[in-house]
Order: sequence, then C-alpha cells, then structure tokens
Amino acid sequence: MNYRRVGTSDLEISEISLGSWLTFGAGVDPERGTACIRRALDLGINFFDTANVYGHGGAESFLGEALRGLDRSSYILATKAFFPMSRQDRGLSAEQVHKQCEASLRRLRTDYVDLYQCHRYDPDTPLEETMGALTELVRQGKTRYIGFSEWTAEQIRAALELPGVERFVSSQPQYSMLWPEPEKDVFPLCAEEGIGHIVWSPLAQGVLTGKYRPGSPPPEDSRAASSSMGHFMSRLRDDDLLEAVQRLGPVADDLQLSMAQLALAWVLRDANVASAIVGATRPEQVEANAAASGVKLPGDVLDRIDEILEDVRS
Repeated sequence: MNYRRVGTSDLEISEISLGSWLTFGAGVDPERGTACIRRALDLGINFFDTANVYGHGGAESFLGEALRGLDRSSYILATKAFFPMSRQDRGLSAEQVHKQCEASLRRLRTDYVDLYQCHRYDPDTPLEETMGALTELVRQGKTRYIGFSEWTAEQIRAALELPGVERFVSSQPQYSMLWPEPEKDVFPLCAEEGIGHIVWSPLAQGVLTGKYRPGSPPPEDSRAASSSMGHFMSRLRDDDLLEAVQRLGPVADDLQLSMAQLALAWVLRDANVASAIVGATRPEQVEANAAASGVKLPGDVLDRIDEILEDVRS
C-alpha cells in the first residue's frame, strides 16, 4: 500500500481507503462488515470515512465498535455533518456543528477525529458562523483538520478568504472516469491552495467494475440488486453507458488489471488525489481494490480511456 499526504496537513493516508455509505451499519451484515475492516487494516488501509447520516448514526456506531481496542494512532478517521438527523437537527449552524460532532465522537468511541468535514455547503447559515464553529472544534482538540464535500469553487474560495479561521485541508468530491466534473474548477483551485482530494464513488457505485451488463438484470449479490443500497443507481444503468464501460475490459486486460483496478488507478493518476474511497461488502473486494495502489497508467492508455468514454461522461 502506498500513502499520500492530504493537502498541507500531516495526514499520511492510504491511496485506497474504506468508506461506509450504504454499507456498514446499514446494508452489510455486521460480521461481514467487521471482516472487511480487518482485511483493510491487514492490507495497510489506514483511512476510514463515514458520516453521521450514514445509517442514521449506524455506520459511525459500527466503526466505533469494529475499531475498538486498536491503537488510536494506527488509523485515521473522518466523519461529516450537514444532512438531517431529525426534523430539528440539520445544517451547519454553530449549534449543530458542535452538537453533531459530539454525537459522532460518542458513536465512534473516540475523543477526536482526524478530519471533520462539511458534508455539503449550508446556504442557510452564514459561512462565518460555520467556519468559526469548525475552528473551535480544531482548537478544542475534537478534530485535527477540517474539510468539505461537494462545494463549488466559489464557496471554497469564500471560506479561504475569511480571516482568523482554520483552513480546509481536504475536499471530498465525487470523481471517476464517468464523472470528471471536478477537474474543471475545483481541482485547479484546490491545487493552488494546498487542499487535497479524497474522492468518493471512484467506481461509479460499482458500474466501472464491469459487472453490470447492458440489457441484463444486475447480479443478485450486487449493490444495484439490493433494496437498501441500489436506489441511487438508476442513472448509471443506461445501456449506452454500460456498453462503453464493457469496452474498457480489453484495456484492463492488456495491463493485467481488473476493471476496478483500472478505474482506481485512473483517479489516482492525479497527484493531488490523496485517496480513493471504496465501499465493500466482502473482504475479497477490499483486497482486490487495494491492489490498485501504486499502479501507473501510461499516457496512451489514458488517451484510449478518454476515447471510449467520451460520449457517455456526465
């Protein structure tokens, strides 16, 4: 496993990291989930990403239990807040930032997280209030660093221009072969400002593994076939898109890679991408994905990928 620094922080995280959206504490049996985490640790994965809203607290509670007893300095933990936890508890007001962080720490069974992230931008709270509350969390030792997910370049720039507050060190954008959108504005700004990326959905919710075939129902054990995990995938089941993805198979074969490894290596080709977050329902998936760390894709391969996906990218 290779490791990269997150922006200007001193966080050295594994190129492949383990997420918990729709899986731990929700869609995956606890025994299998624990096995995934143990295999990840064995493989050198040291970064675990979650959020208070995942499983309505269930993912954090699961991680807290699964990691209990381990040396706290042996793994790096990130969580997020913004989405509703109740009718009253939502957003990034100062009250909510402090309340939700405290609740997350209890569920995670830890005194601090390494990275506390704004899960989205809160248009209903003054940015100064949100950034002030996040700054207090850092200075109270409840998080080491702060980050954001899915903010626009304008929102990021506004936060960086505020005086007397902690600076963001990380961005968590959706980013994959099928969704290169952050390259337009967010990536250049973050590169200039020393903000690293920890990207989510690098496999497009499993579509880039090649297991979903045009004109065929999803495999029974896949995310798309799951009632608890498949409801976000409708736009990724277009036959034209799936046909293009199938044409990536020979590209991966030529490099002796799986299609998943090819997709992960593609997002990691950018030096400012510190890690690619993967989900897993089985330890074997964790092992296969971890093998993408350190893979370098030649320029002609990158050109070939662009040609294949040109017409189906969002």
